[in-house]
Amino acid sequence: MNSTVSQFNYGMITPVIAFLMACAGAALGLRCTTRSVRMGAQGRRGPWLTLGAICIGSGIWTMHFIAMIGFTIEGASIRYDAALTFLSLGVAVAVVLLGVFIVGYRGASPLTLGVAGVITGAGVAAMHYIGMNGMKFAGHMSFDPVTVGLSVLIAVTAATAALWAAVSLHTLASAAAASVIMGIAVTGMHYTGMAAMSVHVDASSRVQGQSSMDLLFSLIPMVGGPIVVLVLAAVIVMFDPDMLVGNEPVQNVQGRGHGHGHEPESAAVADTRPTASWPSL
Repeated sequence: MNSTVSQFNYGMITPVIAFLMACAGAALGLRCTTRSVRMGAQGRRGPWLTLGAICIGSGIWTMHFIAMIGFTIEGASIRYDAALTFLSLGVAVAVVLLGVFIVGYRGASPLTLGVAGVITGAGVAAMHYIGMNGMKFAGHMSFDPVTVGLSVLIAVTAATAALWAAVSLHTLASAAAASVIMGIAVTGMHYTGMAAMSVHVDASSRVQGQSSMDLLFSLIPMVGGPIVVLVLAAVIVMFDPDMLVGNEPVQNVQGRGHGHGHEPESAAVADTRPTASWPSL
């Protein structure tokens, strides 16, 4: 039989915190990606692109499961399969990594952005639905295909916009605005996907309901690791002198100079700027 679900068991607390986590992951990821682009073709961009992907993927995944803290099913007790839950985290990081590497090394042409955005957005949507499949209770879920399609479209749009911002916006103010927009889009994708779901609880297995604190304590350990990763990434960003300035001229993504076969003076300066906080990069 159909059962009533709630997305807001704690009111607006979980949606707001989830949104802030999505914004934080996007902000850190955009700064790391911009940092890698500024290094030019001669720099070792891979580590910064990887860190950016980990930040964005962890932020999206953490947003999802913080939002799920506020999700309840009337008459059912919810638990989460650890393997599927962490598989969804791996998918989130892997597809974002692929997307940022594509635009980080090939630039922001419409074709490149389109391909990278579709791959990344589809992967983000896959993360969401893998995570939902990891939710176990005495019953089953069904999804409205039209609403699912809308959630995937939102994810692709958000991913494309984020990838474009990562290689095109170079000031702190523009990056902050892009992070907020991405946070809105990713959180909107989550709740659109949740709206596509109908829950059917087995009549013979109905319970009085799950303690919200039990669900809270079961999910906190899952989101703890990615939150620690985001905190460590924030420390790296704060202590890198080139990360917080953000408005210098940025080199061509392919590292080619302009004019007569040599790099412009601003690019040369960027190549020689010290990175004391992470010297191995």
